[in-house]
Amino acid sequence: MWFSSFIRRRSLTIFVGITILGAALLVFFFNDKSWSISLPHVNSDGNIPVCPVQRKVLFRDRNCDLDSPKGLLYKQPGITLGRCDVVAVTPWSAPIVWEETFDPVLVDAIYKPKNLTIATTVFAIGKYIRFLRDFLETAEKHFMVDFKVHYHIFTDQLQDVPAVDLAAGRKIFVHQVPKLKRWQDISASRMQMIQTIIEEQLYREADYIYCQDVDAKFHFRWGAETLDRLVGQIHPWFYDLGRDQFTYERRPESTAYIPPGEGDFYYIGAMFGGRVEEVYKLVKSCHENLEADKANGIEAAWQEESHLNWYLLYNKPSKILSPEYLWDDLRGKANVMKVVRLSHILKNYAEVRENT
Repeated sequence: MWFSSFIRRRSLTIFVGITILGAALLVFFFNDKSWSISLPHVNSDGNIPVCPVQRKVLFRDRNCDLDSPKGLLYKQPGITLGRCDVVAVTPWSAPIVWEETFDPVLVDAIYKPKNLTIATTVFAIGKYIRFLRDFLETAEKHFMVDFKVHYHIFTDQLQDVPAVDLAAGRKIFVHQVPKLKRWQDISASRMQMIQTIIEEQLYREADYIYCQDVDAKFHFRWGAETLDRLVGQIHPWFYDLGRDQFTYERRPESTAYIPPGEGDFYYIGAMFGGRVEEVYKLVKSCHENLEADKANGIEAAWQEESHLNWYLLYNKPSKILSPEYLWDDLRGKANVMKVVRLSHILKNYAEVRENT
């Protein structure tokens, strides 16, 4: 009995001590101006407003090491042999990819074991839906063969998306978008739509993303030699011209303005890509600049392509694709082109574009 009474008295003493200590601390905190307690604001209706949670985009970790399997046999590289008719490296040491500047056997042996997922976006809006079947069917033959590929199709005509046989590990995702009045509006809205789909889905599903035009057909290998941090494509109509002939945005009022005397290459807006996090920074920047121009009543000369060229001038791509990777059939065959991997098909722009 005496032991239980002792325990009760000791517990009461401890409780009283903690209470006094807690009260003293509260007095100290409220009198010490270096501490503050923020209470939630309460609306007049008695409810506490809920603040929107900002989405935090956490991109996938990936193995970017160039691991080559032991025992792999391939043609010996040399520094005095190879293409002498084209430039294969930029002044900032980024490779320019042409046929015969890479070994497909070695490239595939490095990248295929990494279990990568490559997303590609195409916009099949309005009359451009007619080109989607050829794009998908030829892509299944030549685009990132034996890789997991997710095709993200943006269209206003869900019912007209064709059923295409896909290889294992390849999927089609269809996203409904509104029909816009002008082809320029469709062009300018692409950056925002790509930004949104990265934020909502791709950041957790894909390692790389390539943004392409639907009015094109694949003819030859379009593979892992294109994978890199940030990738641009040289425009097939400008690859042999000087920078003074590039159709950059030349008005200082535009956020896409590139002053005379500046410029590396003229990049086509129909193909850009790279790691998902790098493409996200690109499209977010271009979207913000497009909106800034819109607020000032300015539309860049070539909409998102003008803003893409501005971005890639001041944020150098780590790899550049030669015109082989997106040619224009209207231009015919050039001597420097050993292969055509993907090409814009011949068409009547006045007929397929909305309100040209």
